[in-house]
Amino acid sequence: MMMGSLSRWINGTSASFHCPEVGSYITNLTSSYTEKSNEASMVSASVIMFMLAGLFFNLNLFSGISDVSAILDPKVRLFLTSALSLFLPVMSYLFSEAKNAAAGHSGSPVAAKVDLPLRAGLILVWMLLVELLRKKVDEIRMRGYSGTIQRAGRVAWLGSLVFFNIRSAGRKAVFSILWILCATKVLQRITFTEVGKRSYAHGKNARLISSYMSSHILGQEEPTSDEPPAGGNELLRNCDYIVMGEDDMEGIIEPTADGYKLQEDDGKTTTATSDDDDDSIKKLKEKQHIVVTVGEVWKLIDDDRNFPASPKQAESLRRMCLSFALFKLLRRRFEHLPAMTDKEVRDSRNLILNGLYKHTGGETYYSPAEAVFQVMNDEINFLCEYYHSVIPVVLASPFFLLVNYVLVNIAVAFLCLMAVILCGNGDIRYALHSLSADNYTLQAGVFRLAVCLVLRSTRQPAAFFSLVDLAITVFLFVIFFYEEIWEFLVFLLSNWFMVSLLYNYKTKPRWLQRYNTAFRVAFRTIVWLRRSVTQHRKLSMNQLSVLNLRWPPMVPLFAAFTAMAVRTEVVPKKAKEGIMQYLVELGPHRTPANGKSALARHQHLAWACKSNSVAEVILTWHIATGILEVKGAAAAPAGVGVDSRKVATRLSNYCAYLVAFHRELLPGNPEKAERVFEDIKVGLKDMLGFWGYYLLPPQRRRAEKIMAWKPAAGTDAELTPGQKIVKDGVELANSLIAMERADGPAAPAAWKVLADVWTELVVYLAPSSDEERVKGHEDILVQGGEFITVLWALTTHIGVSRNATRTGAGAPTVVNLV
Repeated sequence: MMMGSLSRWINGTSASFHCPEVGSYITNLTSSYTEKSNEASMVSASVIMFMLAGLFFNLNLFSGISDVSAILDPKVRLFLTSALSLFLPVMSYLFSEAKNAAAGHSGSPVAAKVDLPLRAGLILVWMLLVELLRKKVDEIRMRGYSGTIQRAGRVAWLGSLVFFNIRSAGRKAVFSILWILCATKVLQRITFTEVGKRSYAHGKNARLISSYMSSHILGQEEPTSDEPPAGGNELLRNCDYIVMGEDDMEGIIEPTADGYKLQEDDGKTTTATSDDDDDSIKKLKEKQHIVVTVGEVWKLIDDDRNFPASPKQAESLRRMCLSFALFKLLRRRFEHLPAMTDKEVRDSRNLILNGLYKHTGGETYYSPAEAVFQVMNDEINFLCEYYHSVIPVVLASPFFLLVNYVLVNIAVAFLCLMAVILCGNGDIRYALHSLSADNYTLQAGVFRLAVCLVLRSTRQPAAFFSLVDLAITVFLFVIFFYEEIWEFLVFLLSNWFMVSLLYNYKTKPRWLQRYNTAFRVAFRTIVWLRRSVTQHRKLSMNQLSVLNLRWPPMVPLFAAFTAMAVRTEVVPKKAKEGIMQYLVELGPHRTPANGKSALARHQHLAWACKSNSVAEVILTWHIATGILEVKGAAAAPAGVGVDSRKVATRLSNYCAYLVAFHRELLPGNPEKAERVFEDIKVGLKDMLGFWGYYLLPPQRRRAEKIMAWKPAAGTDAELTPGQKIVKDGVELANSLIAMERADGPAAPAAWKVLADVWTELVVYLAPSSDEERVKGHEDILVQGGEFITVLWALTTHIGVSRNATRTGAGAPTVVNLV
C-alpha cells in the first residue's frame, strides 16, 4: 500500500514538473564519468566538496549557537588552514581533468574551445565559493600582508580560469559575479590592514597611549597631604584614561624621536587677532575635547537621566569602557614599548583597588571582586579580538557600518551589473536574457531541477550523482549567505561597536539632536539583542587531575588530543574574592609567596613549599588535594566547607593543567617543569602498575592504591623523582586528613588551609614581566586567553611583577609605589 502511494506521488509530481532538458543536463554533467580513466578523479571532486561543505556547515551552525565570537578556535583554524592549503591545487587538477575529459569525449579538439564543459564549470563554482568562505579562517591583522598576498594570488588564478575558459555571455556573467565577490573580499582585507596600520586608534595607538600617559598622567600634580584621597565612584569619575577618539586628534599630534607630542592649549594662542587664527584655535580646542575618557563616560551615564539603557545595562557599559581603556594600556606590553612608570602603576593600582573594587556610587549589581574580574576578562577579550579576529570588529563604528556593510555592497552590486552588461557586449536586454538562456539551473530553477533529479534518480543512476553535486553547490551558497549574515550580527553586537556608540553619543550631541529618537531606538535595540542573543561570557578555567591521568593523556603520541579532553569549570565567586582580598592585603611593599605565607599558623606543613621548582610545589599540593577530596569527603557533613573545598579543588586542578600544557606561563625554566611532569607520570605508572595506571577507573581507588604503596627496598632512599613527589603528596594529605579529623567535621580547617594556599600560589604564578612569559601570554590569546592571563593583566595593572627569571625560583617583586 505504501509503495502504491509512493508510485502515485511520483507520477503526480512527474506530471507537475516538466523538465525536458534534464536528460541532457545529466549527460553533460556526468559525461566525465563515462571515461573509466577519469572516474576516480570525478568522484574525488564530489567527495572532497561534500566533506568540506559539511565541515563548513557544522562549523557555522554550532559556532553560531554556542557563542557570538569574532575569533575562531585555533584547532579548527589549524585544520581548516591545512585542508584549504591543498584545496586549490587539487581542485585545479580536477578542473583540468574534467575539461580535458569532455574535450576527449566530444572527439573534436575544437569542442574544448567552444565553452567550458558543465562538469568543469561546476568545479570552478566550487573553487570560487570556497574562496569566499576562506575568510572564516583568515585573521584580520592590523599590519602585515603575507596571508592577504597569498589570497590575492589565488583570486588572480581563479580570475584567469574564469575569463580564459568561458565563452557564452550568460555563463561568463555568472562566474564574473562570483569572481567580483572574491576580489572584493581581498580588497576589503587589504583596506582593513592599511586603515588599521595608519590609524592612531589602532596601529599607532600603543605608542600614542604611551606618550599620552607620560605627558598627561605623569604631569598631574600629586594631591597634598591636607586633601583626602578620592576613592570609589569619585575616583572613577575623575579617571583620564582614553576610551576613544584618538583618530580625531590627528591635527594636534606631532611625531617625535621617542613617541608623540600632544599640542596643549596653554592660553598663549588666545592672543591671536585674525579670524583665521580664531578659527584654528577653535578647531584646536574642539580636537582636544573630542577624546572621551573613562571619567567622562562615568559622568555621562551617572548624570544623563535620558540615557537609553537600564541601570544594570549602564553599569555593564561603564565597566566595558574601563576594560577598553585598560586594554589600550596593556597593548604596550605586546608592542615592546617602555614599561609602566612607578607613578603610572600607582595611578592604575589606585584606580582598580580603591576605585573599581571599592565602587559604592549608585546601585551595584555585582560584587566588587566579580566587577574587577569582569573588567579584566573583557580586557583580555579585547586583546584576543584585536590580534586574532576573523571579523572586522576592531574597526567597528557607525561610520564603518555604513561604509562596509551598505556602501560597499551597493558598489559591488553596481560592478556586478556592469559585468553582466559587458559580458553581453553592452546590450542590456541580451545580457539579462542570456543569464537564464545559458544557465540551465537558473532557467529551470533550483527547486524544480532538484525535484526532477530526485524523480530521475529512481530509474537513472547518473541522476543521483547530479543531485549530489547540486546539493553540494546549494549548501555552499547557503553557508556563504549565512556567514555574511552572521558576520554582520557579530559586528553589530560586539563590545567594540557598543563602545563606539557610547563615544558617538558623547561627542556628537548636535548630530543626535536631529536624529535623537532614531538613535535611542537603535541603541536600545542593540542592547536588547546583546542581552537576548549573546551569552554572558563567564570567566572559566580548565581542569586536569593528575590522579586521573590515563590513556590517551599519558601517551606522548596523543598529547595533541589531551587538551580536547580537559573539562572546563567556572571560576568560583569565593576564589575571586579570596584573590582580591589577598592582593589588597599584599600591599605595595610585600611580594607574593608560593604558599608559605598562608601556612603561618601551620608551620608543620611549610616543608611542602620549600622546593625551588614551582612545578614540584604545585604537583605536591595537587596530589594532596586530590587525595583529601576522595578520602576526607565522607567525614564532613553536607554544606560544611563547600566554598573552601570548591576553591581549593578548582585552583588545584587548574594549576596542574598549567604544568601539563602551559609551562611557558609559569615562573622558572619550562624544561624543568616538563621534566617534573614526566617524572610524575613515570612514578604513577610504577606505583599503580600497568593495568592500574591505564584502566583503574575511579579516583578513589587510585588514591587508595597510592597511599598503600610501599617501595620495594623498604626505604625511601631508592625512590625515583616522580615517586618522591607522589610520596610527599601522600604525606601532606595524611597531615591534612589528621587536621580535619582533629578539628571535627564542623570546622574543616584543612580545606580552609588548602584554599588559602592555592589562592596565594595562583597569585604567585601570575605576575611576570620578562619577555618569555609575556610572549607566552601573547601566544595564548589565539585560544581566547587563560585565567592566568586575566590574573597577569590584573597584577600588571596594580604593579605586581616578576623580574626577568634568574637561576633559582625567580621570586616575584613588586614595583615600588612610594
